[in-house]
Amino acid sequence: MARPRKVPNVPATRERVQQAARGVFARVGFAGATLGEIAREVGIRRPSLLHHFATKDALYREVVAGAFGELGAALGAALEHEGDTRARLEALARAFGGFVEAQPEVARLVLREVLADGGPGQAILLEQAAPLLDGVVAFVEAHGLERLAAGVSARGALMAVVSDALLRAAAGPLRGPLWGPPLPDLTWATARALLWTEAP
Repeated sequence: MARPRKVPNVPATRERVQQAARGVFARVGFAGATLGEIAREVGIRRPSLLHHFATKDALYREVVAGAFGELGAALGAALEHEGDTRARLEALARAFGGFVEAQPEVARLVLREVLADGGPGQAILLEQAAPLLDGVVAFVEAHGLERLAAGVSARGALMAVVSDALLRAAAGPLRGPLWGPPLPDLTWATARALLWTEAP
């Protein structure tokens, strides 16, 4: 009997599992998520999911690593942006803001893990997110330290920008009441205020 033909443009099961898991983990966290719930979202049985990911921990690690891999690629491209330091900082801010705006479930996932009391998430954040932050801090310190607002460290300013963008993207219906009407390029506006004081 011939194998069934693959339907074009239908994501592979493993990819669909990862996408569903990203949403479930963002919604209820690592501890609250079950493989059964994720399998139901994909439309498969739990044993079929276990064929692709033997444990919830393995699935979670792949989901988080994938999200930070995508973010790292976006930031890496921004760091290679042609132009002066200000243009490259703008590219970085827009890349990060655009990434979390397009994927609010990643913002929720990161915020959950920053606040979590245990589980694998914090270790993964340290493995995946800290090197990304270190790279951007090194860039700011090498190219734009003299432009920082007085009394502000590069890392502190970047964390303020990152935290604001993550909270805004994850806020859902609270976004309007807390941040006001949507403004274009708000992540860059925040970054510019903290990281790029205009020369006198």
